[in-house]
Amino acid sequence: MTAASAFAAALDRAQRTASPTTQLAGDTAIGLDAAYATQHALIARRIARGERVAGLKLGFTSRAKAQQMGVDDVIIGTVTDAMRLEDGGGFDVSTAIHPRIEPEVAFLLGDDLDDPALPAADALGAVAAVAPALEIIDSRYRDFTFSLDDVVADNASAAAFAIGPWRSPADVGPLDNRAVRLEIDGRLSQAGSTAAILGDPVRALDAALRLARTHGFALRAGMVLLAGAATVAVPLPARAVVTAHIAGLGEVSVRTGSPTAVAAGGERGAR
Repeated sequence: MTAASAFAAALDRAQRTASPTTQLAGDTAIGLDAAYATQHALIARRIARGERVAGLKLGFTSRAKAQQMGVDDVIIGTVTDAMRLEDGGGFDVSTAIHPRIEPEVAFLLGDDLDDPALPAADALGAVAAVAPALEIIDSRYRDFTFSLDDVVADNASAAAFAIGPWRSPADVGPLDNRAVRLEIDGRLSQAGSTAAILGDPVRALDAALRLARTHGFALRAGMVLLAGAATVAVPLPARAVVTAHIAGLGEVSVRTGSPTAVAAGGERGAR
């Protein structure tokens, strides 16, 4: 078994059992190439169990978060159909280790972006629709402590996501400074702006295309791209309704509760 396969097995076990694992290599950096190889091996295990790739997600798109982590570039991860929640659907927090939730902008690709000759600036033309989104992140490492290599290997902490109503980009207009509210049970938890996402969420398309080419990901028609967080992520309560509002774009919500209530009221991410 290769190191990447062994790391992927440990992370997969941690996610499936909601039991934290230790950092991959302690104080020794494994390097981004090995980290992305681990991530690919991790996703391959999920696909082998019948999941399908639904799209990609970016991390560290907030300058403040990137500086906090001491990194100078965004990272990329994969989301699968088993991670998708219906708008208003439920998520059982007992299936996660230390889940957090954040508001995002989602793009729906209408065309493939696999042509290596395609200029990054043309990526926006491939977008068929845009929507508000919520992403649940859940690091699989003990004490929520990890390095850049660790979080890349851990599929950029992807756990679950929900997407609100899709709208035509032409109808929405510029996305560079839309007010964002994250509410828990109707009370304001975080306020921010879409400008926190690389200055303009549209820049996430160029970043995703660049990272996909560098690290072996595909961007194909029908895929979703989660552009990154518009506010800090907050701990996900055990019983609550969490709603993201993006001015001029719409809203999306998820709820948490007991496993019985979640199963009765909507989908949850497969664990």
